[in-house]
Amino acid sequence: MARLVLEDGAVYPGEAFGAVGRGLAVAAEVVFNTAMTGYQEALSDPSYAGQILVMTAPLIGNTGANRVDEESPKVQVAGFVVRELARTHSNFRADMDLARLLAENGVLGITGIDTRALTRRLRVAGVMRGLISDDAVATDQQLVQRARAAPDMNGQNLIPLVGCSSSQTWDETLGVWSPPRSAPASRRRFRVLALDCGAKRNILRNLADRGCDVSVVPHTVAPAEITRRFRDGEIDGLFVSNGPGDPAAVTQTINTLRQVLAQPAPIPTFGICLGHQLLALALGARTYKLKFGHRGSNQPVLNLQNGRVEITSQNHGFAVDPDSLRAVGGEATHRHLNDGTLAGFRLKDRPVFSVQYHPEASPGPHDSSYLFDAFIEMMGTRSPVAFAPAVGGAAGMSN
Repeated sequence: MARLVLEDGAVYPGEAFGAVGRGLAVAAEVVFNTAMTGYQEALSDPSYAGQILVMTAPLIGNTGANRVDEESPKVQVAGFVVRELARTHSNFRADMDLARLLAENGVLGITGIDTRALTRRLRVAGVMRGLISDDAVATDQQLVQRARAAPDMNGQNLIPLVGCSSSQTWDETLGVWSPPRSAPASRRRFRVLALDCGAKRNILRNLADRGCDVSVVPHTVAPAEITRRFRDGEIDGLFVSNGPGDPAAVTQTINTLRQVLAQPAPIPTFGICLGHQLLALALGARTYKLKFGHRGSNQPVLNLQNGRVEITSQNHGFAVDPDSLRAVGGEATHRHLNDGTLAGFRLKDRPVFSVQYHPEASPGPHDSSYLFDAFIEMMGTRSPVAFAPAVGGAAGMSN
């Protein structure tokens, strides 16, 4: 017996799996993901730190779990909610089932929940704090009170929980999963400094797959160190990664980026998700919390530079205010077609651009993988990014 409770008093009974019988009662923000596949990648995505994840797909766990598809070294979610847990998995790449994966990572899951009804509640009222517990003694009201006492996501800097603490190199590529590309591989090996705010492994794989030498550094790296390495020719570009929490709370990294962006010799810079938000904040724009966020693998985005629609994978609960961005010189490059929120921007006078979504998605659509090629081209020209007009059925620069 287990229960999921929400701060509004709703109680959903179900069956516990994963780290059962340990007296766990983890309270966190409850969010939902509409993707049909990719539960293991979602579970290990550092951007889900501090959140209880609900999957809307009705059957979860049927492909088991393996060590290769993880986006980070561990399960990052605070809790996991599914409609039906697959008791038997079937996949030649699997080396364990989903319940064991959660148990080994000390994460409690709950199955038997009407996740469609739960998702509807979160869409109408907005995401809220909740709690999963397999404690049979605590009353419903006691659990609800504990959920209400959990910290709100606003104001939380969660990067220290997921980012690296020391510098490291990354050389793993996409391997056999590397898609065919019409654009020839660059003859020059560009050197990328990746600011780790909770970077997904597949982002780093995409950079390495395109011939980049990738150095990963903590988000606390000093701005003088970044500018020195660029000035001395040690790096060709800066990448700012995805990550969890409220972007406005990451004041140290925002200040670092503000100083880096103000340098007379601009560093070619690319940001994804939280990195997109941090770059906007460093310029002086504002961010705000969405009612229930965008989390799924079929989110439509319009590329305003060439008129093409991209189906994208997304995972974020905050967005950049477009008016505030425009006021500080940012130009919108992408717009979310479901609700009109800003999905990407660039600077017209410096080689800086970013997107709110995930072009590295796996599993997921590859419509936006051209953005990595755009970054590489920008490192070569050191000029502002300029997305080419659509040609044939492909969107992007040279993809």
